[in-house]
Amino acid sequence: MNRFAVFPGSFDPFTLGHLDVLKSALDLFDGVTVAIGYNTQKAGLFSPEDRIKMIKIATAGYRGVEVCSYTGLTVDFCTSMGIHFIVRGLRTTTDFELEQVIAQANQKMAPEIRTVFIPAGPEFSFISSTVVRDVLLNGGDAQRFIPSGIDLNQFVQLPK
Repeated sequence: MNRFAVFPGSFDPFTLGHLDVLKSALDLFDGVTVAIGYNTQKAGLFSPEDRIKMIKIATAGYRGVEVCSYTGLTVDFCTSMGIHFIVRGLRTTTDFELEQVIAQANQKMAPEIRTVFIPAGPEFSFISSTVVRDVLLNGGDAQRFIPSGIDLNQFVQLPK
């Protein structure tokens, strides 16, 4: 039986923490679709197209990874793809509390879809896209928080 999962998020940008969770998910599932959810009303620092490029660079050596973007509800996207598992990464207990509420709402809307929580390794638990964006926007070096091979400067004009 093949098992596939969706790993949804904004990934603005994709971090070492995201990659750590994805690696763990690949140990559990035959394939994982990294799905960039975005709201057309909100502008991120990186375009959805650039986020896709970054994730493809970061996951080039991994089998079973697909990358795409979507709008709307994650459970609707999963249903359209025929996927019954959602992977969510956890860094802190605060993440768990928020993710648990979302998982419960998703379970009510689509009982056939299960959410699997995967904690990030302790060496990555402090890394968030918000922190990375803040470092970038304030002229700091955020490359240490990003998977190797991704040059953030090629995707966005950063302050010097």
